[in-house]
Amino acid sequence: MTDPRGDSAVAPRAVLVIGATGYVGSRLVPRLLADGARVSVLVRSPDKLEDVPWREAVTVHRGGLEDEETLTAALSQVDVACHLVHAMGTSPDFVREERETARTFVRAAEAAGIDRIVHLSGLHPPGEDDLSDHLRSRVEVGRVLLGSSVPALVLQAGVVIGSGSASFEMIRHLTSRLPAMVTPKWVGNRIQPIAVADVMHYLSAAVGCSIGESRTIDVGGPDVLTYGEMMQVFAEEAGLHRRIMLPVPLLTPTLSALWSGLVTPLPRGLAGPLIESLRSEAIVQRDDAESVLGAPAGGRTGYRDAVRQALRVPIGPRKPASWPEADPLGDPATQLPSDADWAGVRPAVLWRAGS
Repeated sequence: MTDPRGDSAVAPRAVLVIGATGYVGSRLVPRLLADGARVSVLVRSPDKLEDVPWREAVTVHRGGLEDEETLTAALSQVDVACHLVHAMGTSPDFVREERETARTFVRAAEAAGIDRIVHLSGLHPPGEDDLSDHLRSRVEVGRVLLGSSVPALVLQAGVVIGSGSASFEMIRHLTSRLPAMVTPKWVGNRIQPIAVADVMHYLSAAVGCSIGESRTIDVGGPDVLTYGEMMQVFAEEAGLHRRIMLPVPLLTPTLSALWSGLVTPLPRGLAGPLIESLRSEAIVQRDDAESVLGAPAGGRTGYRDAVRQALRVPIGPRKPASWPEADPLGDPATQLPSDADWAGVRPAVLWRAGS
C-alpha cells in the first residue's frame, strides 16, 4: 500500500470496518481488500453477510458499539478502525445514542492501542448555531473522535451521489414524482455533492496514508449547486421535463419532513433528519483533500456525471437480485443486494420529456 500523496510506501494495514453492512461500508470493504489490507468487520447480524462475495476474505466479529468488551477485542487485532455507523433512522434518540457509542468506541480504541481512526461525517457551516439534530450529532461525534488519544481523520462529506444513497434516493423520488412542487427556502441553499466513488477513494486513502495527526478533511465534488439545481439536473439526466418549483417562505423543516415522507419510501426517522439538515449549506470550507489524500483517478467526478453513473440502470428493478450482478468495487454508484429495501423502490415517474 502506497501513501496517496506519493510518500514512501507503508505496510498493508489491518483494518476493522464498523458498519460493513451499510451503504458506505459494503462498498468500502472490497476496496480495502483490493488495496491489500487485512480486513475484519464488526456487525450485529453476521447472517447479513452470508451471500456477500468477500465474506470468506474477512474476519467477522459479532457485536455492536455498545459492547465495549467485544469492541476492544476486535480492535486489538487491527491498526486502523473505520467508524461508519450512524443511529439515525434506527433509534428514536439517535443523537444521544451516537454520542454514547462514540465515547465507548474511543475508550476501546485507546485500550486496544490502534494507530488511527477513520470516520465519515458531514459537511456543515463553520459555526454550530442552528444545526439540525442530524448535523449536530455528526459534529459532536467528530469532536469525540478527534479528542481521542488515537489519531483520527474525520472526513466530512455532503450529499453522496449513488443509487442506494439515502440523500440521492430522496432527490430521485422528489424529482420523479413531483413535476411541480411548492418548495421551502432551503432549495436555494448551496450544496457540494460528491460521487460515491470519490468517497471510496478518500476513505481508502485515509486508511493507507501516513498522516499522524488528528484533523477534519472536507471532501466534495467539483460542483457547488443549489438543491433546486441538483433536482433539475437529475430531471434532465432522467429524461424528465424541467420541474416547476414555487418557493414559499413558511414551509418549515418539520412540514418539509412530513411532505417528503409522503413522497419518498425512506423511513420517516431517516427522511425527517435529512430534510431538516438541508436548511444548512453543505460546502467545503477548506479544500485540501487532494493535497492531503491524493486525487481520485481521473479527477473528482462532477455532479452531472455522478448522476449519470447512478442512473446506469434506467428501467427495471433498481436493486440487483444477486451479488454476481453487482460490482461494488468497479461500479459503486449502482445498487447492491445489501442496500436498504427502500433503496430498491422504483418511483412513479410523472411528466417525462416528450410526453
